[in-house]
Amino acid sequence: MAEIVKNRSEIIFIYDITDANPNGDIEENKPRIDEETGINIVTDVRLKRTIRDYLYNYKGLEIFVREERNKEGKLKMREQIYEEYGSPAKVIEKCIDIRLFGGTFALKKATKRQKKSLEEEGSESLGERAFALTGPVQFKFGRSLHKIGEPILVRGTTVLPSAEKKAAGTFWEGYILPYSLICFYGVINENAAQDTKLTEEDVELLLDGIWNGTKNLITRSKVGQIPRLLLQVIYKDKNYHIGELDKRIKLVSDKRDEELRNITDLKINLTELANVLDENKDKIEKIRYKKDKYLKLLKNEKEIEISDLISNMTFEELNF
Repeated sequence: MAEIVKNRSEIIFIYDITDANPNGDIEENKPRIDEETGINIVTDVRLKRTIRDYLYNYKGLEIFVREERNKEGKLKMREQIYEEYGSPAKVIEKCIDIRLFGGTFALKKATKRQKKSLEEEGSESLGERAFALTGPVQFKFGRSLHKIGEPILVRGTTVLPSAEKKAAGTFWEGYILPYSLICFYGVINENAAQDTKLTEEDVELLLDGIWNGTKNLITRSKVGQIPRLLLQVIYKDKNYHIGELDKRIKLVSDKRDEELRNITDLKINLTELANVLDENKDKIEKIRYKKDKYLKLLKNEKEIEISDLISNMTFEELNF
């Protein structure tokens, strides 16, 4: 039987995108930009969708938050999907995204027995008809490590005509960013892992989904995304983590932020990260990582490998 996660860990994930849109807003599908700072923002929902799609399409795993249609071709409601499983225990057992990210279960009519079962499984009651599980894996919004220029509006035409305009192709338009290097930060909470039955095997699949899901998200708006660095810092002490590791990472370049166009235009300074990890190394069990060969890392102005980050620490390269 797979082992339930017992150790808290923090995750850093850095990837870049070229001439594409990492995460559009609802109204115009325009890349999300913090107007005050010029920083590109990517929601945690976008990253979770990337992971879900990879685990479903490439690993053949069952996920709960999915788009599914009934015989009439209409999208099924979340309540309908839940009813097909019959109980929260089955949803947890079958659906890896619930074990990772938690979820809300809406019941047509919750009996006393169902309520008691949900409470025993660690669910939080939301009333007579809904219960929620807090996910052990939580991400902050991803943020670019540099300022972004204004999104570029690209227009074009299709070769094939539409049904309405049979004589010619149709017009399309969309926004892109010339370049964005984005950093995500997350935490895996060992306490919530007990409630969703999150296993170490699930965490392996999560990390695989972060890296390869990003790489394999090949659509018009996402093609060109490349994972560059993935770190998992695993702690020995229960209920402890350093926090805000993403704020200890700095981008350095001879070019202005808005002029960046390629991973070779920049380096990542990990000096502050190395210092805080070194200060806490007695509480760290090991650091797991995967790194793209084109990303250059600095510590005290010298190029390093991940294993040079701090001394007397176990570093384990992720193998996927």
